[in-house]
Amino acid sequence: MPKDFYNILGVDRKVSKDDLKKAFHKLAHQYHPDKKGGNEAKFKEVNEAYQTLSDEKKRREYDTYGHTFNGAGPQGEGGGFEGFGGFGGQGFEGVDLGDIFGDFFGGGYASATGNRVERGRDISIDIELSFEESIFGTQRKVLLGKTSLCDTCGGSGAKPNTKMKKCATCNGKGRVTEMRKSFLGNFSTVHTCNVCYGRGETPEEKCKMCSGIGILKKQEEIAIGVPPGISDGEMLRMSGRGEAVAHGIAGDLYIKVHVKPHALYRREGHNLVMTLDVKLSDALLGATYQVITLDGKAVEVKIPEGVKFGDTLRLKERGVPNPGRGRPGDILIHVNIKTPTRLSGKVKKMIEELRGEGL
Repeated sequence: MPKDFYNILGVDRKVSKDDLKKAFHKLAHQYHPDKKGGNEAKFKEVNEAYQTLSDEKKRREYDTYGHTFNGAGPQGEGGGFEGFGGFGGQGFEGVDLGDIFGDFFGGGYASATGNRVERGRDISIDIELSFEESIFGTQRKVLLGKTSLCDTCGGSGAKPNTKMKKCATCNGKGRVTEMRKSFLGNFSTVHTCNVCYGRGETPEEKCKMCSGIGILKKQEEIAIGVPPGISDGEMLRMSGRGEAVAHGIAGDLYIKVHVKPHALYRREGHNLVMTLDVKLSDALLGATYQVITLDGKAVEVKIPEGVKFGDTLRLKERGVPNPGRGRPGDILIHVNIKTPTRLSGKVKKMIEELRGEGL
């Protein structure tokens, strides 16, 4: 029965080149014989289908004549691999072997179109802030022991005021081609040169401080700018302040914030909430109280006549700053009416009189 190449790859006949390639990569991973559960026959079949459909001319002929056209003969049915262009004469043109074989041979392969840039490890730390610091923002300095760029050479690995020369290992290309063998045959892979780290050049004289590597372990002081209004549990990210790698991109520093509770205030969104004890007589007749805000200022609060337990008073725009997003939050004052536990004879008599008035 003739093979249906579209069906083998699990794609529609109108499939785009990109989707065709994705389908091939997925199946190549699945059926590769070097992988547990792989299937050599299926792997060859998938490759045959892809080599036909990925070539515009062969695909047109296949769509017109089916499996009998010249470009889709019985290659792949026969005898095995012929080096890198194996599968019975069908090559891997246009296929990124770094994508397919990287999982089986430990990674580190670069695409044939460019060098892979290494990225350093991210670092996570915790800091504790006072409630006031979380509301108004602050500056913190932390001392971290981590891999950083060499201050002497700036990460180049070269002795200051010396020149760079062409890398002898990769001949200035930044990439090295290696032949690898498997029971399926030989294939070549291209990876970043591990001598020049993809730069194509090396120092004429190495930096003495870092021995030409460009990085070293050291204690580094990092200034952290904590923005106003940060919440407990929030995470700050400082790009490029994590672990450095030689001639690559440094990782990021993540700072998790822990906020200490406050004796008077708690936070609800951008509002600050507090409880104010009000005397019974002041609740009945009204009064003026003073409240100390987080910035240490004394603000007068008017207690209206007849205020009830649980009523909320508001000091507008005295709460959490909201930079760049609008006005600050408010201070919400929950009223707690203090009921006396001990009464003098005089007070009892006065209350009895009030009771007689219907209060």
